Amino acid sequence: MSMADQAAEKKAFRLSMLIYDTRYRSITIQVIALIALALVGAWLVSNTLSNLEALDKELGFGFLSEPSSYDINQRLIEYDSRSSHGRAALVGILNTLLVAFMGCVLATIIGVTAGVARLSKNWIIARLMTVYVEMFRNVPILLWIVLVMAVVIETLPVPRSFKGENATSSMILGDSVAITNRGIYFPKPIYLEGSMIVFAAFILSLVGIWVFGRWAKKRQARTGDILPTGWIKLAIFVVPTLLVFFIMGRPITLEYPVFKGFNFQGGYQMRNSLIALWLALSFYTGAFIAEAVRAGIQAISKGQSEAAAALGLRPKRIMNLVILPQALRVIIPPLISQYLNLTKNSSLAIVVGYMDITATLGGITLNQTGREMESLLLLMAMYLSISITVSIAMNWYNESIKMRER
Repeated sequence: MSMADQAAEKKAFRLSMLIYDTRYRSITIQVIALIALALVGAWLVSNTLSNLEALDKELGFGFLSEPSSYDINQRLIEYDSRSSHGRAALVGILNTLLVAFMGCVLATIIGVTAGVARLSKNWIIARLMTVYVEMFRNVPILLWIVLVMAVVIETLPVPRSFKGENATSSMILGDSVAITNRGIYFPKPIYLEGSMIVFAAFILSLVGIWVFGRWAKKRQARTGDILPTGWIKLAIFVVPTLLVFFIMGRPITLEYPVFKGFNFQGGYQMRNSLIALWLALSFYTGAFIAEAVRAGIQAISKGQSEAAAALGLRPKRIMNLVILPQALRVIIPPLISQYLNLTKNSSLAIVVGYMDITATLGGITLNQTGREMESLLLLMAMYLSISITVSIAMNWYNESIKMRER
């Protein structure tokens, strides 16, 4: 037998190679694991359907079109007790997104401020921020939510204290905002004809700010000149919208809250449950973000700030132009996790009576319809969708700020 025939024989594929040949063994193990996982999943589905059939239940989502027969106190869209369970679930989703968005914004502000302050040369400020971080990180979030709710109820004035000549409390911001233990009442915008044009001008202003910001950054990288971007962006944000607003004859008016009977009427109400949940989630998550910010800043060599100071940059400029842009590479990955944790922790809203998706679809709707399997599947799908969306958006931002070699 020639050498060529021997080599061809060695290369011939045999089934035993799937186990003994290292080139194929890993693929074989993965295929077997995948088949086993699929079989387990199929068994679980089959067993679940059999159990539902034994209980005289059929898997279906027709219950979403049935009347909900319960009220939701905080809502962003029209809803009443005659609305469907699907509508109630939508209200709950919007409430979850509302508190998650507000919480992420406030937690980021608190976290960045506290993280930078922990590195302050002022001993008192640094120690105060250390106390804040350690206190919030080491106490369960559920206790903070209940505590903040208790503080809101017990310390803020009751609505009737705003009434009559003997009123002990007063509204703020030109008698347009009332802060009570039932929530915050503030003006509600009324949209008239032409308001869409004003809204379009506002959107174009935001686009203009983004375009100008990118141009200013490229110009600074090319020439080294720093423009007063803050004031210019503020002018782009305010001036065009105001001009269109007055040209169109003020098509957006405000409905102010007025005390009538035993409570305020008109305007919007941010209920105390939303306020307590929002503040507790923000301060709790802000403590973790502060540690991520501190770690990101400390990861940057001191030589960076010393070189910037030698060039004549002030401390604020050094932080904004030298330290933070590099620290973001370290800060963003854990920041994504904290945003996801905040969103998922919002499911504790039920303890203070805030009607989010867990309280509506996973609570009252589940109990009324008895569709626990369908409700929980939908609930998990909603949280999964929200978390994946947040993760994709933050990963895109993380990719966009990466420092690239020239």
